[in-house]
Amino acid sequence: MNTELLEALNILEEEKEISKETLLDAIENSLLNACKNHFGKADNIKVDMNRTTCEYQLYAEKVVVEEVEDKLEEISYEDAKGIDSRYELGDIVQIPIESKSFGRIATQNAKNLILQKIREEERKVVYDQYFEKEKDIVTGIVQRYIGRNVSINLGKADAMLTENEQVKGEVFKPTERVKLYIVEVKNTTKGPKILVSRTHPELVKRLFEAEVTEVKDGIVEIKSIAREAGSRTKIAVWSNDPDVDPVGACVGLNGSRVNAIVNELRGEKIDIINWSDNPAILIENALSPAKVISVMADPDDKTAGVIVPDYQLSLAIGKEGQNARLAARLTGYKIDIKSETQAIESGDLPENYLELSEGVYEEEYDASYEEYEENYEENYEEGREETYPDDEYDVNYEEEIVFEEIDDEE
Repeated sequence: MNTELLEALNILEEEKEISKETLLDAIENSLLNACKNHFGKADNIKVDMNRTTCEYQLYAEKVVVEEVEDKLEEISYEDAKGIDSRYELGDIVQIPIESKSFGRIATQNAKNLILQKIREEERKVVYDQYFEKEKDIVTGIVQRYIGRNVSINLGKADAMLTENEQVKGEVFKPTERVKLYIVEVKNTTKGPKILVSRTHPELVKRLFEAEVTEVKDGIVEIKSIAREAGSRTKIAVWSNDPDVDPVGACVGLNGSRVNAIVNELRGEKIDIINWSDNPAILIENALSPAKVISVMADPDDKTAGVIVPDYQLSLAIGKEGQNARLAARLTGYKIDIKSETQAIESGDLPENYLELSEGVYEEEYDASYEEYEENYEENYEEGREETYPDDEYDVNYEEEIVFEEIDDEE
């Protein structure tokens, strides 16, 4: 048994994750290549290798002939008889070849061939490992800045976080751990090239899948995501189980789940809304936290007109139009937001709309106030009778007086 070779193959298989069969095939090819370099050709050279013990035998197959014309492929009848008397003309004789007889160049070429095969297999193993993680998140360790790009160590490979894929304002420190989204894995001659991102919307989705069990199990689905990296993200969620609140599941107890994601994204705000197949309801939810009076959506043109109260207009549009912009991306609709006054001027609402709404509000307010007063008086009287019964109060009062008189006499 070739224990040294077997031990070396086992170590390579464990550390580099390269199969032993692949390495044995590389050794066979290197031996054939060494024979070709030594003899000039290797068409009749055979390698017999035991895959268990790693013992191998190298031999040349030669045909028995009367007169030898090619020494590499033919052997004389007399020489064949000298090896074994049973050989006849036309038989094939296996002549052992000692690998020690190879020259220095042939040996070096065989060694280089094995090393090249190991490097190729190592790159292939790393590529396959990270190709499986494409469109998923990984944890990397910051190594250093290269210009404005950041070199990230992912374990067995390095990735480059380019300036375009970085969140504006984020600063990384060496040895810091960060979550990254693998956008693409390319196989190159120098090894796998891994493109990662901190701005991709799918990063938020994968973080919710890792943090929220219901999302990972498929009970809660993230239907749509709109993100402006480093500032705000809106996600629309839907529950396949009527007993599970999708927004509550994503928020968690006291906001524990969403806060963990916000911390990972370094303070990026996240709005979680309920998904609806009704575009009007979806748009109304998407404009949260602004209150909406009416939504007129056109599914064919993917346009929607939204009317909000005057005092909610700036909230609906958001700072620099961010809220409206994210809502449009989330829903896929082009949203036109108007205030009540603007809607009246454009004819979308009647001219006396404000007066009608004020009248309705006052009537509702008066009715609710009267009802409150009636309920308050009834509850007050009932509570007073139950809390302070006259009989018990008088008895207790007399007992106290008698008790005091006794004390005085003593």
